[in-house]
Amino acid sequence: MAKKEKKVKEPKKVKEKKIKEPQYYSSATNMQTLNYKVYYMNFAEKVLYFLIGFAVGAAVGYLFYGGLAKDEYGDPTTMTYVLNVVISGAAGIAAGCAFLPIRTGMILNKRTKNLKTQFRDMLEAFNTSLGAGKNVTDSFHSVYDDLKVQYEEDAYILKELEVILSCMNNNVDLEIPLADFGTRSGVDDIVSFANVFKICYRKGGNIKDTIRSTHIILSDKMEIAEEIETTVTGARSEQYLMLIMPILLIGMIKSMSADFAANFATPSGIIATTVGIAMFIAAYLVGRAVLNIKV
Repeated sequence: MAKKEKKVKEPKKVKEKKIKEPQYYSSATNMQTLNYKVYYMNFAEKVLYFLIGFAVGAAVGYLFYGGLAKDEYGDPTTMTYVLNVVISGAAGIAAGCAFLPIRTGMILNKRTKNLKTQFRDMLEAFNTSLGAGKNVTDSFHSVYDDLKVQYEEDAYILKELEVILSCMNNNVDLEIPLADFGTRSGVDDIVSFANVFKICYRKGGNIKDTIRSTHIILSDKMEIAEEIETTVTGARSEQYLMLIMPILLIGMIKSMSADFAANFATPSGIIATTVGIAMFIAAYLVGRAVLNIKV
């Protein structure tokens, strides 16, 4: 009789843990550099923004679903108070958890916008220095001195220039900190500038024309972005208004007429309220995606 073949057990697949991208790196001269693509809130920020989201979510949850399980005379029962606490708490927790990534995205967008503006100013000062006859090394020193007057000490571009100057003083190739800056920034214009600068600087290209062209292109893009932002500001304000209007209307109706407010506590009223909330959230997300125009 043929021997039965033993089944070989396959090794269990180990789930790979997703490693978080660090918020800070070290430069070639061991200076701390910021990773502009990520932002991790500290404990105090998490608590603060969670409480803000919780307060808004709990208030909205109570406004739309408060007062359920009343008796036949319309008086609140023990279950009414329990449901008020549970529903408001659940809505508050959901809103608080949802607000944290939203707030993080807002901070990252503001950081990227400031970084682009400061980088444009750096290119303008760099272009002026090169046009005055200075070499690349002296131009970076001159740019740092000029921007130090224009910005505060903790400005992103000043920190990056300090890293560049430190590398230059320690005989590190200039294109290394520039390439690192582009990678950490996550901004395509900065990445492209670092790549073009590397080619021109090492192979004898025209640095002046490169800086001038990059500055013109970046300035034009930022002007177009500002014009688009101005155009859609009104539509974005209307979007926020339409999102708040249902909350204000329900609050006015419930405060003005107790009998009409009781209709929201019926099964049909709960279903209609839930469907209405889902529609407004969906409309907000679609409108937000439409108005998020990138240049």
